[in-house]
Amino acid sequence: MSSDPVNVLIRRVDPDVPLPAYAHPGDAGADLRTTESCELGPGERAVLPTGVSVALPEGYAAFVHPRSGLAARCGVALVNAPGTVDAGYRGEIKVIVVNLDPRESVRFERFDRIAQLVVQQVERVRFQEVAELPDSTRAEGGFGSTGGHAAVGGATGGNRYASVVSDREGQ
Repeated sequence: MSSDPVNVLIRRVDPDVPLPAYAHPGDAGADLRTTESCELGPGERAVLPTGVSVALPEGYAAFVHPRSGLAARCGVALVNAPGTVDAGYRGEIKVIVVNLDPRESVRFERFDRIAQLVVQQVERVRFQEVAELPDSTRAEGGFGSTGGHAAVGGATGGNRYASVVSDREGQ
């Protein structure tokens, strides 16, 4: 099922920056580029400008997601992923990147692709306070409550956290 594209007004803060674009048909995210060169040592982070600002229609938000290739090849992540761009925000979109590689620096050049922008329709909700919530199968089971990961002491499921070391050692 295909629907008409949503019109999003965009302004170039940097007149030379390429507009966000989808790399392939069917992509969910349009590539955002940085307008500044930057070198990040291991563990360092920076706020990189994208050179664009947008006016989203009411009822929509844009979400800044990491690029999987940067994560896999360079250890680059976004500190607040996904970053949220509200419909009322009109400032330049900026991306907080961090170099998680423990040994190598990463360098960004002007107009490198650094993140992707996903625009989605969002619902407004009305919060209704109640004394108790209705029961559910999951109830209060939180992190790890569905299992699928070796737990501390050999137990499965529950809210007990497993060590990454035990995963590495196949325990």
